[in-house]
Amino acid sequence: MDGIDPSMKSVGINYPYVRRRKKLPDPVEKEKGVSLWSMIKDNIGKDLTKVCLPVYFNEPLSSLQKCFEDLEYSYLIDRAYEWGKRGDSLMRILSVAAFAVSGYASTDGRSCKPFNPLLGETYEADYPDKGLRFFSEKVSHHPMVVACHCEGNGWRFWADSNLKSKFWGRSIQLDPVGVLTLEFDDGEVFQWSKVTTSIYNLILGKLYCDHYGTMRIQGNREYSCKLKFKEQSIIDRNPHQVQGVIQDRSGRTVATLFGKWDESMHYVMGDCFGKGKGSENFSEAHLLWKRSKPPKFPTRYNFTSFAITLNELTPGLKEKLPPTDSRLRPDQRCLENGEYERANAEKLRLEQRQRQVSQPNPSHPL
Repeated sequence: MDGIDPSMKSVGINYPYVRRRKKLPDPVEKEKGVSLWSMIKDNIGKDLTKVCLPVYFNEPLSSLQKCFEDLEYSYLIDRAYEWGKRGDSLMRILSVAAFAVSGYASTDGRSCKPFNPLLGETYEADYPDKGLRFFSEKVSHHPMVVACHCEGNGWRFWADSNLKSKFWGRSIQLDPVGVLTLEFDDGEVFQWSKVTTSIYNLILGKLYCDHYGTMRIQGNREYSCKLKFKEQSIIDRNPHQVQGVIQDRSGRTVATLFGKWDESMHYVMGDCFGKGKGSENFSEAHLLWKRSKPPKFPTRYNFTSFAITLNELTPGLKEKLPPTDSRLRPDQRCLENGEYERANAEKLRLEQRQRQVSQPNPSHPL
């Protein structure tokens, strides 16, 4: 990586090697074609979290596992921790900003929705190869709220999330509600919220998603950050752009960030977006983050190499997990195995049981 202190390049990488799978199981059945429009045309303007869709529109991961997927590039937080230890607060927040953007990279080309967890469903991840221990749980059914907590090397990360979704005929709009918090062992804290996500071309054309809005990363010490995710237009030839600035307590811009949420982020010192300033200084830019290469064995869900590992049951793991863990959900496991008919039947059974639990009826004892 250019522009990075050589001693920092290995931070977040020198962890023990853990053998993890490189591909998903080969499907047992041939997949059926199902029209998304035929399923959701009667739900225009409704909250899609309350609409029951067949399993064919899901990917074999739950929203609890998707929370952990945001930590794919956790080495950026490890690097931020080290920068802070060396007294470089500016490089720390630059690394934190790159991490906040990197969580969106895995959404590129992902057109299937994750499973909605059942109330009390959990997910635990112990990844010594990334220096991480993670836990997430669905803590509320209406509204659906997911909470997560992660411990890394010298830092802790936690968040609560809820999505307000609306279906507008040709697109779905997802507005996140919740705060993400990152705390380092030295007491420095950063907080931010996610931007809006929309999924387009539900009826005709190729499905694609876009993220847009302003993300503000507020620090409790010297610096804060403002990132602008540019909304993609129909004729946009350069989509997915992100631009931002790092400001000190007086409001002075000390660094500029730019890049794409599905590709990479760079920075330059000073204000490159100020009045009368162009992009000529971008030639002096330094790389903060770059998206990992795609997996050797592609999946129909466009999973990253990291996502492929999230639902894996490694030898001996099943006996250590609580029965509430997402990896033990029968519908999700059947979908991963390509047992589509059985997965759909299990999904409907579990959702019906969930409704009985959320609306107790004396004639249906639990």
